[in-house]
Amino acid sequence: MKRMKIKKGDTVVVISGKDKGKKGKVLKVCPAEMKLIVERVNIAKRHQKPTRTFQGGIIEKPIPLAVSKVMLVCPRCNQPSRIGSKKISDRSVRVCNRCEEIVDKE
Repeated sequence: MKRMKIKKGDTVVVISGKDKGKKGKVLKVCPAEMKLIVERVNIAKRHQKPTRTFQGGIIEKPIPLAVSKVMLVCPRCNQPSRIGSKKISDRSVRVCNRCEEIVDKE
């Protein structure tokens, strides 16, 4: 299984598909399926039957998106870029390949 380079809370931009060019924050990551859910991206409408707690109607629900369709937006240069890794004091951190800025701010 491949390791995902995008984590929950990162800002990403969609690079292909119907939502190409949209930016959003990662809400959920599914590493087993190599998919993630991004806010306000890949929204589907679902018809919901009424229940005791819910009135019913058409609800909008985010659908998982493949990791290969998004690119991380660097917090410093504010551009979509590929992600590399560096060893700093015997721990690995994510690095922007455009400006060499550390993405992990822990």
